[in-house]
Amino acid sequence: MSLSTRLTGPELTDTRSTRVTAARRLVKRAFRARGRQFLAEGPQAVTEALALPGVVQELFATSPAAERNPDVVAAAVAREVPVRLVSGEVFDSLAQTVTPQGVLAVCRFVDVPYAEVLAARPRLVAMLAQVRDPGNAGTVLRCADAAGADAVVLSDASVDVYNPKCVRASAGSLFHLPVAVGVPAPAGVDGLREAGVTVLAADGAGEIDLTEAGERGLLSGPTAWIFGNEAWGLPPATRALADAVVRVPVYGRAESLNLATAAAVCLYASAQAQRAPGGCRCGGDEAAP
Repeated sequence: MSLSTRLTGPELTDTRSTRVTAARRLVKRAFRARGRQFLAEGPQAVTEALALPGVVQELFATSPAAERNPDVVAAAVAREVPVRLVSGEVFDSLAQTVTPQGVLAVCRFVDVPYAEVLAARPRLVAMLAQVRDPGNAGTVLRCADAAGADAVVLSDASVDVYNPKCVRASAGSLFHLPVAVGVPAPAGVDGLREAGVTVLAADGAGEIDLTEAGERGLLSGPTAWIFGNEAWGLPPATRALADAVVRVPVYGRAESLNLATAAAVCLYASAQAQRAPGGCRCGGDEAAP
């Protein structure tokens, strides 16, 4: 099948066209919330989105990008997604990156109800409490995915997970694992405890360090980590919700670790402990919690 026969309509060259204007509005949170749609930019993110039935609503691509990424176009066609060829000027008006890759999708929201996360009996969860930086939030989501977490939860005071920068920073992981949003921290922690999950708060002033937490067996069972705001960390009220407050030991002269790095260290420590003999994932990911 030729490229031209896969496309929906002629090339769009007017930045003020109805379709382009509707997509461009999704850069703003209010429009995303109103239509429950967001933008995923780049071949990697679009490919991951297309793997989920019904998520991609519309695909925009420049002619050179469509020729470079025939598999993306083919996957969209297979999903019966409208594929719209656009000029470079039009794509630049949609893109949020410095060097656009020429492929962008309009996607429906993919977050799930928090009750669904709990019903799945998660064994490793990352909870973001008042995390405001979209790049950090997306990177933590990516780390959680890589560590084999079962879900990511964002508190009601955290950044919009569909912010373009957050979506890019997640590198496709937004489409890989359940994400619950707008969950008040107290209710979130209560739900996790009822599901049999130990709740640990990551904080540089924690009373025990990560090594000691492992030695106590706090990491080998179902665990949720709470990560706080980049600038001021976890509020005292949120810290008080946790079963233990854990610090990542700093052996060198660095003052501290940034949020995403600390999250990666904590999540991987839990992932390793859970996969060690006696851990809740020992014997494979199919093991019962």
